[in-house]
Amino acid sequence: MTLSWLKRGRERRAAGPATGEPLRALIEELPEDARLAALTHSSWTHDRLGSYERLALLGDSVLGLSVAEQLYREHPDLDAGELTKILNQTVSGIACAAVGDAIGIPKMLLEAEPVGPEGAGTPARLLLEGERPLPEVTEAVIGACFLQFGYERTAASVRQAFGSRIETVQSTRTDFKSALQELVARDGRVVEYEVVDARGPSHERIYEVVVRLQDKEIGRGEGRSKKAAGQAAAEKGLEVLGG
Repeated sequence: MTLSWLKRGRERRAAGPATGEPLRALIEELPEDARLAALTHSSWTHDRLGSYERLALLGDSVLGLSVAEQLYREHPDLDAGELTKILNQTVSGIACAAVGDAIGIPKMLLEAEPVGPEGAGTPARLLLEGERPLPEVTEAVIGACFLQFGYERTAASVRQAFGSRIETVQSTRTDFKSALQELVARDGRVVEYEVVDARGPSHERIYEVVVRLQDKEIGRGEGRSKKAAGQAAAEKGLEVLGG
């Protein structure tokens, strides 16, 4: 149920090309070795420590803190549960992929692909057909920017890049699971969710959830909690069903 990066026009427009310019400019300021580290897939290096995975973990935290700080300051009237719901939807894998697409991560990844005898890993174009690489690389470049430029400058660029997403989630505060169930209930059907993966240490656990309709997978999502992963899966399901 993955979407090709070539077909993400709707998400790209939703992210807003202008809002991502500060983050794009920050990435372009990175030293070549720092930028390359954030664009190197594990199959392109002999040592996984040389891939973007560690930077993606760091960038995920920087992204989450940047958005959480803005939400906390702008919404003193919302409780922790409501803030968490907005935060999870704003920094979801779908949101990261949309922003990454808008700021040109696919092109950067294609250009970073090794050539010659050493280029025996997974082709960049195939990586971009999957769900994980694009959002993970987006998080990785955020992590690289944090290490190079510090929190304040990076956070400001991140908040601008994710600005339209924040506004959309704030205005709708969509409960994707409820919306999906309401959609399929029109035909008397129900959806089922299953946790299919949980990785990372207990204090940084990432869950992966699949949502199925009549035993057919219609969405898959990840999150820092089972609930957040279920919401991400439901959002994918709504896209597939056109809801």
